Amino acid sequence: MSEPVSGRTGLLGGACIAAILTASAASAQSAGEVIPLEPVVVESEALQDPTAPVTGYVAETTATATKTGTPILETQQSVSVVTAGEIRAQGAQTLGQALEYTAGVVGAPYGSDARFDSPVLRGFDGRQSQYLNGLKLMRTSGAPAIETYGMERVEVLLGPSSLLYGQGNPGGIINQIQKHPQFRSFGEVGAGLGSYDTREIFGDVGNTLGDGEVAWRLTGVLRQADMQTDELDNDRYYIAPTVTWKPSARTSFTLLSSLQQDNPSSPSGLPAELTLDGGNQLSRDFYIGETSVDTSDRTMANIGYEFEHRFNDSWTFSQNFRYSDFTWDYDSVYFSSLAADGRTMNRGVTYQQEDTGTLNLDSHLIGAVSLGETEHTLLFGVDLRQFDNDTVTEFGRAPTLDALDPQYGAAVPRDVWYTSTNDTRLRQAGIYVQDEAKWGGWRATGGLRYDWAKSEGTTYTNFAGSSTLDEQDSALTGRAGLSYIFDNGIAPYVSYSTSFEPVSGTDGLTGAAFEPTTGEQFEIGVKYQPVGMNAMFTAALYDLTQENVTVTDTYQGASYSRQVGKVHSQGLELQGTASLMEGLDLHAAYTYTDAEREGGLEDGLRPTNVPKNAASLWLNYTFDTGALKGLGLGGGVRYVGSRYGDLDNAYRMDSVTLFDLGVTYDLGDVLASVTVRNLTDETYVSNCGSFGCYYGDGRTVMARLTYKW
Repeated sequence: MSEPVSGRTGLLGGACIAAILTASAASAQSAGEVIPLEPVVVESEALQDPTAPVTGYVAETTATATKTGTPILETQQSVSVVTAGEIRAQGAQTLGQALEYTAGVVGAPYGSDARFDSPVLRGFDGRQSQYLNGLKLMRTSGAPAIETYGMERVEVLLGPSSLLYGQGNPGGIINQIQKHPQFRSFGEVGAGLGSYDTREIFGDVGNTLGDGEVAWRLTGVLRQADMQTDELDNDRYYIAPTVTWKPSARTSFTLLSSLQQDNPSSPSGLPAELTLDGGNQLSRDFYIGETSVDTSDRTMANIGYEFEHRFNDSWTFSQNFRYSDFTWDYDSVYFSSLAADGRTMNRGVTYQQEDTGTLNLDSHLIGAVSLGETEHTLLFGVDLRQFDNDTVTEFGRAPTLDALDPQYGAAVPRDVWYTSTNDTRLRQAGIYVQDEAKWGGWRATGGLRYDWAKSEGTTYTNFAGSSTLDEQDSALTGRAGLSYIFDNGIAPYVSYSTSFEPVSGTDGLTGAAFEPTTGEQFEIGVKYQPVGMNAMFTAALYDLTQENVTVTDTYQGASYSRQVGKVHSQGLELQGTASLMEGLDLHAAYTYTDAEREGGLEDGLRPTNVPKNAASLWLNYTFDTGALKGLGLGGGVRYVGSRYGDLDNAYRMDSVTLFDLGVTYDLGDVLASVTVRNLTDETYVSNCGSFGCYYGDGRTVMARLTYKW
């Protein structure tokens, strides 16, 4: 049954549209006299570095959409950029929180889970669609969370993107851009205190060396924190040294590295009968585990480089490389089921050991060619990827726990009833070509890619026994788009794109190797960048289909992966970002998503965590004159419509409206800030599934004091 647009949804969606139209109207001013230097300014903007810091909320270029730095206005696909300024103003501490005001995205569908981010993109799970500096983060169960303070921006490219990135989710990709060195002296150090006994110190400093050919940057965080669930920790240290060497104006080499160690644990899943359907009888901080068992020790190390050489004004060669090493030892007691008495909770234990390594190498050549009156930006590329996965997962039994009178400290023997091991390697190689053509106001993009993928190794479960994995797949994917740029900054467009994703692993019950997933999308839309105004407004309609969808299910209390038939998603997305001269920044979004599964046992059911309606509005005003100069006031509202938490659509979560607040005071050298998420402390269930229901974050307050130079 279709969900109607509620009065609250309509009001919030109307507010978003009204904010967009009001900001657009503000640009209807008479243009000043053109001065001779204006062409120089336009050229500078066209060469804006898509990895550099952005003042305010509006980025004009993206490192993700085309790999050529094409302006967002000229890109025939939905792309959003969340800048470091917006992340800081909203107090976002995770990737999911940073994306909660972005159209087409459900940022944190699983609520308070510090282990990893699982955004939903156009109705599709985005755990396997996350990138760092344009190179994919690999993990069989979803990319691990990366420290948000270390990011310059987060870019979201919606829709199939296999042309440039090879294997990928048809919903889109999320590309986190790490802070890069800047050829200037700067720095900040600070400290913060917040909810859940959070204490942190952080710093970000950089400068040049010698005669100015070398720039360095060091970013770091040391944090001690608890979680919303009692007894669980969320400590982290993160350090990221980076160096850029520019021996000439045509050549640059940037070394990018990071080391992160943390100890995130799973929040407690709780019975639906005592949360979703029982009036929230159990509190958000209820702990279902045992401190003698629950442990987490995770380390992620990245080292890589970005190399660029301009042969002349027309041709440039670029190469990106990264090696990632990831280890995680993780034991956790979880909720399994509720006994007939309505209070005794059956529990289990997860024992997991992961040791993975990923190599990424992407090389491409960019050329500018003129053919008559048509200008072409050509892209020729090759990328290689190897993912080694050595994982052991076990499920065991644990003593029961009385939900109404919990007594902890029971002995938990290692009584394992399910074992799964994976020792596999996934290799992928792809070649791609793209042409971006300009003729007057017309813009056209076309490209093709061919991928080869091979999965090999061994897998074992005590249900299916041992299996030898030896799968080879190949696919041709592509993208085509057409747009027209009017003089007033309006750009209607149409595009078509496909995706291909080889899936490593086997069905957890049958042992059958997974088939690759494929995606296909048609999209039409319009973008508007008002002349003389720092703003971007977009609207998009899309129709998207994915085949051979991989989902996580449960069998006798153990989770495993399997494939279902087809998912069909279509929708509407409206978004506006603006940074006005008067000190006003805004980000407004509305999303309508109509998604369902087709074929098989799940025919007609909705995918998990996909609301039909979602809307958000964030406004921030900074006084730049008078007695209040330096004071910034920000506020936001987020609406997420009702959605289902499981494959069978048995658990339906109600819609929720949340309010956020941010206050800053900039004294020049010192910045004080306080952010509050979920201002009214709304209690709501974020997700329900086979392992219980999970609460969303309650009111979260964070205060920081930063010294800058």
